Amino acid sequence: MSKTVSKLSVELKNAPRDASLVSGYVNKSLNREETLSVSCIVLADNLGEENQPLKRERQDSRVPVYTYVLNMRGQPLMPTTPQKARKLVKEKKAKVIRRIPFTIQLNYPTGENKQKTKLGNDPGYENGGISIITDEKELFVAELSLRMEVSKKLDKRRMYRQNRRSRLWYRPPRFDYRKKSKPTGWLAPSIRNKLDTQIRLIDFTRTILPITEIIAEIASFDIQKMQKPNIQGIEYQRGTLFGYTVRNYLLEKWGHKCAYCGKTNIPLEIDHIIPISKIPNNRIDNLTIACRPCNLKKGNKLTDECNPKLRKRILEIQKKATKSYKGATFMNIVRWKLIEQLDCQYTYGDRTKYQRTKLGLKKSHVNDAFVIAGGTTQTFSKVYEVKQIRRNNRSLQLNRKGFKPSIRKQRYPYQRNDLVKYNNGLYRVKGTHCKGTRVILYPPNQKKKIKSVSIKKIELKTYGKGLSFN
Repeated sequence: MSKTVSKLSVELKNAPRDASLVSGYVNKSLNREETLSVSCIVLADNLGEENQPLKRERQDSRVPVYTYVLNMRGQPLMPTTPQKARKLVKEKKAKVIRRIPFTIQLNYPTGENKQKTKLGNDPGYENGGISIITDEKELFVAELSLRMEVSKKLDKRRMYRQNRRSRLWYRPPRFDYRKKSKPTGWLAPSIRNKLDTQIRLIDFTRTILPITEIIAEIASFDIQKMQKPNIQGIEYQRGTLFGYTVRNYLLEKWGHKCAYCGKTNIPLEIDHIIPISKIPNNRIDNLTIACRPCNLKKGNKLTDECNPKLRKRILEIQKKATKSYKGATFMNIVRWKLIEQLDCQYTYGDRTKYQRTKLGLKKSHVNDAFVIAGGTTQTFSKVYEVKQIRRNNRSLQLNRKGFKPSIRKQRYPYQRNDLVKYNNGLYRVKGTHCKGTRVILYPPNQKKKIKSVSIKKIELKTYGKGLSFN
């Protein structure tokens, strides 16, 4: 029985230059509306994301800004416009609860008609994004910047505690305080901080908006496949150093010569391309071979701190090194823990990419979150930039035999990044001096400093610790 076929009338743009183009045929039954194929159109994924035209862009000057509303019991309602919120506050029918994002609480009973809202979450290692939408518009969107110095501060704390234990008159054996095994669900502190911060942001949105459904994106990365695309079978059990020691592998990789000056037949040392004192990374891809003079000349300098000639050579060496896979490892660890703690639905990255490309949106965490939530033609909202700020709450260190504490007993009234009012304008606190009696201010959207101001002339509006919104 013969089948009706139609000729594919487009040229594949991603075909190799030296490949012979052969006329292709496709069955018309595949061009139904419910399938991914469309008649005489090459799929977006085949063309590559960089070749797709952008149909929609976020423009902060044209997107609406919403005011979030709570009822008398503190439960979230649907948001309103800033004009209406200003009128309610002026008539004393509502009071201001939060400044950024602007939130009010009603002082009178009202109806509680709520629409169906979806929250899309695009988690990440350094940044993340969330978007909350209805059938017609986007109500809230934020891009989250996570802390990247947690591991370094943990190393400092470990050093301080080790020094303090060594000065004790009687030091009990440390192994008596160690647990035999890690408890179920244990995560490294730096990973736990990133996971908790993203969940904390979602919990915050639940306090200002009536969210009915949460969808998060998860991903599973094969790091060995990312490093070596042709890997298969038993090669998965043979790592990079299979059959080598670290030193022998590096000597073989760099041809038994210094990676910086190229000299041979001299003693060679193992060197970190990115200094371990700057960014702790002992991966084999961050190691190279260097002679003693070159190793001392480079020291613990980053690429930008070296002279132009050495900087150029370091950049050439870094090209041979594989990029870091910390982000992929982080997602492999926390993907299911995130779903369990949120008790939500999940989707995958390939579906997000296809839908985002189909809508003509630029690659970003907020656009991915918009697509994950099921967004299509909804009106965009203002993007909030959220940054996790260290709270710096520590227990007071009390010395032995009644000595004075080594750190101050009380916190200063104003801390760094606090939002304050000065001369009818809003400023951020850059720092404090004169034992907390004066502060240095700068405008939120500028890095320009102004002279120090007495704390008697300013008024606190919002604390800047924790999740800071801009």
